[in-house]
Amino acid sequence: MRKKILAVVLAAATALAPAAGVFAKSSEAAPDWEAYDELISEIKTTTDFKEREALMHEAEDMLMDTGAIVPIYFYNDVYMQKEAVTGIYSNAYGFKYFMFAENGDSDVLRLNLASEPDKLDPALNSSVDGACLAVTAFSGLFAYDEESNVVPELADSYEVSEDGLTYTFTLLPDLKWSDGSALTANDFVYSWNRAAAPETGADYFYMFDAIAKNEDGTLKVEASEDGMTLTVTLAAPCAYFLDLCAFPAYYPVPQASVEGAEGYQDNPGAWALEAGFVSNGAYTLTSWKHNESMVYTKNPNWHRADEVKIETLEFMLSNDDTAIYAAYNADDLDFIDTVPTDEIQNLLDNPEFHIVDNLGTYYVSFNVNSPLFEGKTVEQAADMRKALSLLIDRDYICENIGQTGQQPASTFIPAGMADGQGGEFRVNDEDYTYPVTYTYNDEEIGGYFDPTYDAYDSNLEEAIALLEEAGFEFTEDGVLSDETPLSMNYITNETSGHVAIAEALQQDFAAVGIDMTIETTEWNVFLNERKAGNFDIARNGWLADFNDPINMLEMWTTDSGNNDVQFGR
Repeated sequence: MRKKILAVVLAAATALAPAAGVFAKSSEAAPDWEAYDELISEIKTTTDFKEREALMHEAEDMLMDTGAIVPIYFYNDVYMQKEAVTGIYSNAYGFKYFMFAENGDSDVLRLNLASEPDKLDPALNSSVDGACLAVTAFSGLFAYDEESNVVPELADSYEVSEDGLTYTFTLLPDLKWSDGSALTANDFVYSWNRAAAPETGADYFYMFDAIAKNEDGTLKVEASEDGMTLTVTLAAPCAYFLDLCAFPAYYPVPQASVEGAEGYQDNPGAWALEAGFVSNGAYTLTSWKHNESMVYTKNPNWHRADEVKIETLEFMLSNDDTAIYAAYNADDLDFIDTVPTDEIQNLLDNPEFHIVDNLGTYYVSFNVNSPLFEGKTVEQAADMRKALSLLIDRDYICENIGQTGQQPASTFIPAGMADGQGGEFRVNDEDYTYPVTYTYNDEEIGGYFDPTYDAYDSNLEEAIALLEEAGFEFTEDGVLSDETPLSMNYITNETSGHVAIAEALQQDFAAVGIDMTIETTEWNVFLNERKAGNFDIARNGWLADFNDPINMLEMWTTDSGNNDVQFGR
């Protein structure tokens, strides 16, 4: 899931959003992606866990061989909260839970997560700030507790068949929507089928591939006549299915509200574009001043309403780190999800400053259909992208921009992710060895290249050789010849931390004569431009949605709504 990173106070880059559809599709330099799609389908149906892990390594090999995914570092997260505030918790996937917070004698909590959210419909959201708002306003069958364990939420109990293919959930009694109407198993049947339907256009539709389908294409999900029981038939045993049930895309939405919104056939999320929509979580959105503020009010119909102490959540909508931090220091905010980078060193010993582990990767993505690769073969285009990756000084980014212990990354699947067999996926073992082994913090690590500064000279040499293979010429002093220039546009949203990383890349590329222009735009505009493929190169980031490598791999299939790189298109 997409995530904003730490902020930095730097001069803003020129704002410019490309027009929709400016890049051609199906470039001759783009990799053939049919084999990858087939491999992901095979992984999803494989029941031999050892074979499954091998196939997932094969998929990451294919992904990294394109050079289109350029890992920068593995995530952690920071936030600040006043000492009087207790009860807020987060998980490794970036979700933050505010419903059990307390704020001394106050029943109001003032927060900043990000700027204007892109989507509030839980089926359509794909950003972390949107997910935090989703878990505030909606509830699913399962949720995460303070220790990041998956625990029942709307499910009272569940059973799994011996073959692992059938899940039967019994709902808690007397569940209600925020308007007081009954919430039943039929709401899950409707919502899951809606999220999986092509016409809905949900980025996460592929998450429902875990569920078997009927002949008419609908999901094999049934509600009992009394609406108390939900029976789900899976396509194959799925060890992380309860994690899916805790993910916002699996939350129920109210059919009457969704289909009662004007123009919902063309805009499935139209029902949740303004305050006042029906939800089923701890809070409801009662006020929304776009690009300024949001107010969430306690939902008395939530099944755990008696445990909610804070009556009102007041969100400041902004991505101006300096203004956010100033508001926090002026006691106008109780919780903030970002701080200026130049303040971090002074905050490391502050008890209000928190650093938490995340499971995810900050990366840069290339559009494989960009004109940048016109006239190149598939191999030459991949060589160009790999060369640019080798030019990046990741140590500088981690130490001077992140500053909170981020680890330079040379794989897309992050450190700490499970392999499905009780071990860690990103570790060399007798069955799989990464192409390169390097040392970082006295630990031997496997990856696709050495991302540390110790390897800079050899990486530079290899980068120039790859660019020469791709048809570029260099002068004797290692600078790109005027005869074969290379220029590109880099898009990012306006948060200064992203701009800082863009500027670091700009300097790294300029060292060999490559020109990169930085273009910035508002968060929600940026998301849609990147999704449409209107870029050469873009900042990106993904926090895992559950602890399994398939989460980082299935997002790159041709039809995935999260396939910003445009593989197969």
